[in-house]
Amino acid sequence: MRDLEDQSPLRKLGRGLRSALDPRALVHALRLLHYYNYSHVAPLRRLCRGRGVRIAPNVSFANAERIEIGDRAQIGARAALWAGDVSGRIRIGADATLGPDCFLTASDYGLAAGRPVTGQPTQEQDVVLGAGVWCGARVIVTAGVTIGDGAVIGAGAVVTRDVPAGSIAAGVPARVLRRRG
Repeated sequence: MRDLEDQSPLRKLGRGLRSALDPRALVHALRLLHYYNYSHVAPLRRLCRGRGVRIAPNVSFANAERIEIGDRAQIGARAALWAGDVSGRIRIGADATLGPDCFLTASDYGLAAGRPVTGQPTQEQDVVLGAGVWCGARVIVTAGVTIGDGAVIGAGAVVTRDVPAGSIAAGVPARVLRRRG
């Protein structure tokens, strides 16, 4: 094992230059740039968003042409908004906030017993978040769910059913705990 103190600064500089100019590193950087463009930059041009919308730079979208985001909504880091391939839409109301790592999907696989889930046809239904909805970190919202205006969804919840306006819901699966105010 070579001692790090025995290496000359010139040798360290040479290794640093070789690693920076290594074609594999450059190809990797291009692949990362391509993925970022594919999953974030290009879809931003296709989705319908209101004024003052704030979207973290690492949010990913699928089928962004079927996603609508209302005025002043905020989408947190690493969130994923996946509209359906054919008809499933995602609508997020004005002043809504999604925390980091939230996942909204307008397309679910069937759950018939005896067959692999991914071998079953997908079922697409719209996902609607009303105005002023707040979703904590790592919330999952499945296809066909409507969350009413002003509802609060606790961190880590999996929302599989509609949540009435002004409610607080949490858990797996999410259930209404109480009404706000």
